[in-house]
Amino acid sequence: MRGFGTTIFAEMSALAAATGAINLGQGFPDEDGPRGVLRKAVEAIEGGRNQYPPGPGLPVLREAVAAQRLARYGQSYDPETEILVTVGATEAIAAAVLALAGPGDEVIAFEPFYDSYAASVALSGAALRPVTLRPEGGRFTFDPDELRKAVTPRTRAVLVNSPHNPCGTVFTREELSAIADLCVEHDLLAITDEVYEYLVFDDARHLPLASFPGMRERTVTISSAGKTFSVTGWKTGWVCAPAPLVAAVRTVKQFLTYVGAGPWQEAVAYGLAHETAWVEELRLALQAKRDRLMEGLESAGFQVFRPEGTYFVQADLRPLGHEDGLAFARALPERTGVVCVPTQVFYADPARGRHYVRFAFCKRAEVIDAAVARLKGGGPV
Repeated sequence: MRGFGTTIFAEMSALAAATGAINLGQGFPDEDGPRGVLRKAVEAIEGGRNQYPPGPGLPVLREAVAAQRLARYGQSYDPETEILVTVGATEAIAAAVLALAGPGDEVIAFEPFYDSYAASVALSGAALRPVTLRPEGGRFTFDPDELRKAVTPRTRAVLVNSPHNPCGTVFTREELSAIADLCVEHDLLAITDEVYEYLVFDDARHLPLASFPGMRERTVTISSAGKTFSVTGWKTGWVCAPAPLVAAVRTVKQFLTYVGAGPWQEAVAYGLAHETAWVEELRLALQAKRDRLMEGLESAGFQVFRPEGTYFVQADLRPLGHEDGLAFARALPERTGVVCVPTQVFYADPARGRHYVRFAFCKRAEVIDAAVARLKGGGPV
């Protein structure tokens, strides 16, 4: 783990606290989730359900996840053997990588990638093979030939994040088909991070990779409640996969955290069954906030890319005369009172993303407006 150090989120949030800056860096909402979900958690705590839940997770949540996958995507998973509850998607990713890859293996990931991907691959002893997402037609995508060239005899798995953090890309059917065809052709596993599955905008549609031909038996699908219900601090996620893959992931997971908090699991199960209308309202509100932040960033001089999903807008600094996103992000809180995240830390080679920064729009409208006002008038950016 030498070279990883403190996460960029901790560094930038500490800067926000030290300077009193508006934090548009870390992706957490500043409003609570649905009252019904919060109430169920309180009821579970006050009802005495505060001891270890079963290792695979509470049956009520596993059953709710199975019902959600079937109703939303037409995918059938056995809640007894094919679903595992984890401490957020981050643990699920780590446990899946540690279970399914090791020394001598290679894992492909699309960069820029969430920082835990590289750390999990490093912990497993495998090697990371990045495939770069680049702007094309106003969105970030990959070159299928570059993806194909990344496969070697040592390739074990492909890590796929869609909707994608930090680029906001929602992979199309054609893009996912290219990934699926490669996995089938080379007998590769897929590990998919789908935590933003509900938070897609405009005409974009989230399609699970496991739903493509030949992919169910080789895909570990990961999602969580944090983004869907605005409860990122609950750290409640899950894995859906064939029983042998779930057993492998569970073998590792039990020695990482053993189990996650039981009250949150009960509350999330309720949310999946009863709060989808609230989630749709959240999606629409986030779409409006995305547009609000994009307009503000463009008026402040950034080049911005229209995200198709997630919490984040990717912005190019070069129209402002800046080239180094890390230096820019570290100076911005003192200069204008706003925090962003330098995207270069999400690349295997930081030079490939040196001129990008990421802003979060999962904040109240007045917070976004205040941040834009500071960027435009609080000092030169």
